[in-house]
Amino acid sequence: MESAKIEELLEKYFEATATVAEEETLRKYFNQESVATHLKTYAPMFQYFSSAKNERFTKQIPLKPRKNYLKWAAVAAVTILAIGVYMNWSSGTGTEDPWEGQYTQAEIESAQEALAMLGMNFQKGTEQLYHLEKFEETTNKFLIKE
Repeated sequence: MESAKIEELLEKYFEATATVAEEETLRKYFNQESVATHLKTYAPMFQYFSSAKNERFTKQIPLKPRKNYLKWAAVAAVTILAIGVYMNWSSGTGTEDPWEGQYTQAEIESAQEALAMLGMNFQKGTEQLYHLEKFEETTNKFLIKE
């Protein structure tokens, strides 16, 4: 009689209509020693579910973004500054524009506008890092009980 009930519960379990209490009944049945021979093939699956419930992931997950981008941003800023200083010194007094002979004023203005837009987008990207830091702080409150 018990075997028929277990088979019925298995049918419901595989159709995903079993309740939590019925699943618990199946786990208890398959974790005991006396399992019907024709149902022994399901025993390892339910025994695994019982043992897997106790497993915990203990490795630390870094939530902070790596700080390498700050190093590269500093290198880029120093490079741009060095190029700007070189261009200013190489042009002599620095009052005349070295690009004026090669480019029209409209081209220079459009390049300046493009660089300004790039700067604005870079600023937006760095603002998003603030939100990431707040997310990490909030997550750590729940994960690490201090």
